[in-house]
Amino acid sequence: MRLATLQFSSGERRVVGVNLSSAQFTYVDLHWSDPALPRSLHELLKVDPELFHVRKAYEKSVSNQVFVEGKLTAPFERTEKIICIGLNYKDHAKETNSPIPEEPVIFGKFGNTIIGPDEAIKLPRLSQKVDYEAELVVVIGKPGKHIPVNKAFEHVAGYMCGHDVSARDWQKGRPGGQWLMGKTPDTFAPIGPWFVSADEIDHPQELAIRFRLNGETMQDGNTSAMIFPIPELIAHTSKLMTLSPGDLIFTGTPAGVGMARTPQVFLKPGDVVEVEIERIGVLRNQVQAE
Repeated sequence: MRLATLQFSSGERRVVGVNLSSAQFTYVDLHWSDPALPRSLHELLKVDPELFHVRKAYEKSVSNQVFVEGKLTAPFERTEKIICIGLNYKDHAKETNSPIPEEPVIFGKFGNTIIGPDEAIKLPRLSQKVDYEAELVVVIGKPGKHIPVNKAFEHVAGYMCGHDVSARDWQKGRPGGQWLMGKTPDTFAPIGPWFVSADEIDHPQELAIRFRLNGETMQDGNTSAMIFPIPELIAHTSKLMTLSPGDLIFTGTPAGVGMARTPQVFLKPGDVVEVEIERIGVLRNQVQAE
């Protein structure tokens, strides 16, 4: 099952189903079947982490052909935690001349970074080296702390495409290495185009992941190449923090980032960027000056 967030002409935003059974996908009105469902995907996961009630509403609305139209936005507008994993593909660590990590490298982003499909990534005035990173995003459903590796997938609600945009001249070029400042400018975490429930993805560690810049493939990898697979990431992060419904985990990027190329390639106004992950979809954004 695929879920998206639409903005309607009234300004209201609410979660809908995505029906891919036809040549062109349609949006399913879940609230026609169950008006009590929360309007946001974040709140919905809090009350229905296994999506039991959502599935019933989806099936009823599809069978009655109750569809709606609106503007596709980020599946999650705000969430409690955006957890990011650095250097989680060996080929990416090597291309950046970094040692292979012995445990997951963790950093974070804030809610101000989230944008949805077809929204603009805005290049900060104070950065000249904004880079791209295609990533699989894991969405937490069932809350937990001290989660064992063999129970980790029980806490996964689903997956999305993600783009970890990075200002390299802040992340690496400032005194002390300002990772937080380099990773958290406004618009630096596009997600979407929709949320895909975990039951749709049998083998999340066997997904092709690609990044295209103006139609040219710059990254072409597979989630099988992660140094630390998804269960290890969940177990590791939950050692010190409680994972909550709607928390997002950006799982790292494969080789091919702009700063590792010769000559280096950084984003510029007018660029069109695409993250494509097998069985999930394509997340497309344009790039603008701030």
